[in-house]
Amino acid sequence: MDGSLLPDLLCKGAAAFAPGPHRNLIGDRWQDPRSGRSLPVIDPGTGAEVGRIARSDATDIDAAVAAARRALEDGPWSRMRASDRGRLMARLARLIGEAAETLAQLESLDTGRPLFECRVVDIPGSVAMLDYMAGWADKINGETMQLGTPGEIHAYSSREPVGVVAIIVPWNYPLELAVWRMAPALAAGCTVILKPAEQTSLTALRLGELVLEAGFPPGVVNIVTGTGEEAGAALANHEDVDAISFTGSTETGKLIVRAAAGNLKRVFLELGGKSPCVVLADADLDVTIPGVAGAIFFSSGQVCTAGSRLLVDQRIYERVVDGVAAYARGLRIGHGLDPATQLGPLVSDAQLSRVMAYLEGGARDGAHYVTGGGRRAGPGYFVEPTVVTGATPAMPIYREEVFGPVLCAAPFPAGDLDAAILAANDSIYGLHASIWTRDLASAHQMARRIRSGNVCINTHNFFDPAFPMGGYKQSGWGRAAGFAAIEHYTELKAVAARL
Repeated sequence: MDGSLLPDLLCKGAAAFAPGPHRNLIGDRWQDPRSGRSLPVIDPGTGAEVGRIARSDATDIDAAVAAARRALEDGPWSRMRASDRGRLMARLARLIGEAAETLAQLESLDTGRPLFECRVVDIPGSVAMLDYMAGWADKINGETMQLGTPGEIHAYSSREPVGVVAIIVPWNYPLELAVWRMAPALAAGCTVILKPAEQTSLTALRLGELVLEAGFPPGVVNIVTGTGEEAGAALANHEDVDAISFTGSTETGKLIVRAAAGNLKRVFLELGGKSPCVVLADADLDVTIPGVAGAIFFSSGQVCTAGSRLLVDQRIYERVVDGVAAYARGLRIGHGLDPATQLGPLVSDAQLSRVMAYLEGGARDGAHYVTGGGRRAGPGYFVEPTVVTGATPAMPIYREEVFGPVLCAAPFPAGDLDAAILAANDSIYGLHASIWTRDLASAHQMARRIRSGNVCINTHNFFDPAFPMGGYKQSGWGRAAGFAAIEHYTELKAVAARL
């Protein structure tokens, strides 16, 4: 697809917004970066430049943090009733719904993901999270305590906003993850600075317009674009930021932790994964095969929870592998804005090089590719959906997070659930897992023993605003949904009064 054809595929709103100019939202004004520098917006389906965003640095971050601090301490946000905060959030949810097609097309253009994914996942998911957290805004309560101390003491607790929150989100789900991280912070009464990934900032900037339209006070939501090395690092190191929410790689998460040590920021991390799909011999293969295929090939495998390890009872191993490979071969690969596309490109040339390095390394190490294993010829950053057998836990392609449409399959001994659990837990990660079986007793027994923040039974990549999401081990700290997310953005204060 030629980049010149993109305006014909975009709705009026998306076509007008994509080229820019794009600036930072600081306070209630759109501002050019102090340096005057910019970064290209690249369409992953063609490799063509479709716009430019601000390349911000520490001076822009300073301005955004100062605006957030003023809004927190001196502006109307700090004095607003919790129910009114909730109403603003619900209004923003409604505006996102009204702008759904523009946002979905911008997301597809920016990330390369198929348009149907953005329509059915990203926009409804963003609206649902804002509505859910808006409902919590006036229900964040403390409690009274019965003490054992002598005397007449009245003791109670309250929850207060943790303060100014820096939110750094990745390039795979830029709008939805921005909303999912912002919503609990806003419900708790915090102010935020959002730094979207430099590869995919368009929908975050459009979200900023909707924030202003919704009527949020100046400085409550600030949006600053730029690279992780400049803008992201400045946020993580900033002494006037009280908490940081980071979603991305485990390696970068460790750098965030070190940076946060300066003023002991509270840190939320949703990091990498190498999630297992465990298939027992009695599984319904009509459900399981498309289920585990979707777990890895949805969004071209660029999902932190992607089911990238397939562990199958050896009695049905070949049937499952053959079925998933056939599913992969049948996927229609194309530009995200093409309505027929089922598998889009990777997000960038750098990500393409990373995934290809794993595939080339796997081939050298002796792994076998049942299907795929290469790059699709032509423009754009396309990798074939790949099913790998013969990979061992010592191989990087099996052990490390590839973040592409690459599935490593391995059998476990017939009926040996202990072996399946051991294999599932044999990872530095523990973000997501799924179990496929008709035997719910076995499923729940296994769910107890799999060391993962989320375990799904006969489904994968399950998300809901009420369903706490987060990881064990090196997959992160904290939970991203449910009341657990609210707790992360509040300080618990206890008060004791002798009467």
